[in-house]
Amino acid sequence: MDYYMSGVMIVAACIFVLLIGAFRKQKEWIINFVLRAVTGTVAAFFINAFFVSKGVLIAIGINPITVITSGILGFPGLIMLYGINLYKIL
Repeated sequence: MDYYMSGVMIVAACIFVLLIGAFRKQKEWIINFVLRAVTGTVAAFFINAFFVSKGVLIAIGINPITVITSGILGFPGLIMLYGINLYKIL
């Protein structure tokens, strides 16, 4: 039982140290996500407007799923959304 309790204490200490490191970088992650989500949404709006002006009917909807996708994956995620939409049209 003594070894079990010392093992639990070591694991708890490791988790505590990892949580401290995660909370320090959490603010940076949130700011990065928000900036990518806003930039991706604005880019999707202008790309949709460009495609509509050229008569191409490939536009993605601006909804929470597309905002989260562009926030997590950035510009490659936005390109992926247009690729999926193009594949759906074909």
